[in-house]
Amino acid sequence: MRYPNEEEIKREILRGRKSLSSAKKLFEEELFEDAISRSYYSILHAAKAVLLTQDVRIDSHDAVKRLFGMYLVKTGKIDPIYSKILREEQDDRYLSDYDVAFLPEAEQVEKRIRDAEYFLDTMVEYLKKQGIDFSKEENDN
Repeated sequence: MRYPNEEEIKREILRGRKSLSSAKKLFEEELFEDAISRSYYSILHAAKAVLLTQDVRIDSHDAVKRLFGMYLVKTGKIDPIYSKILREEQDDRYLSDYDVAFLPEAEQVEKRIRDAEYFLDTMVEYLKKQGIDFSKEENDN
């Protein structure tokens, strides 16, 4: 094991995968606000997993956004597009959860889910390059 917190990293990714799966099911049921919220949580858990490779623990949503940029984007480890996706997903999640006037269209929700899947897949690939072995988890799915 390369990282002493490797199991926690894997649990974050598993939680992210579950959130993405939930987002897709909620979308199918046309529960758009909840689908956006779950797609954001998929990204949140993936970002937390990658930050754990830097031995960074997160205590708030804003900290994830700030520290993801500081430790991963500004250092060139992760492309800036992922910071943009994180920010946009977080903004829409806030609207979905707290603004009753926010009524997302299906196309917007589909984009959020696609972005979440892209983000999660890319973070898993990054983690694999860092030596995290997901073979057991991938075989279990």
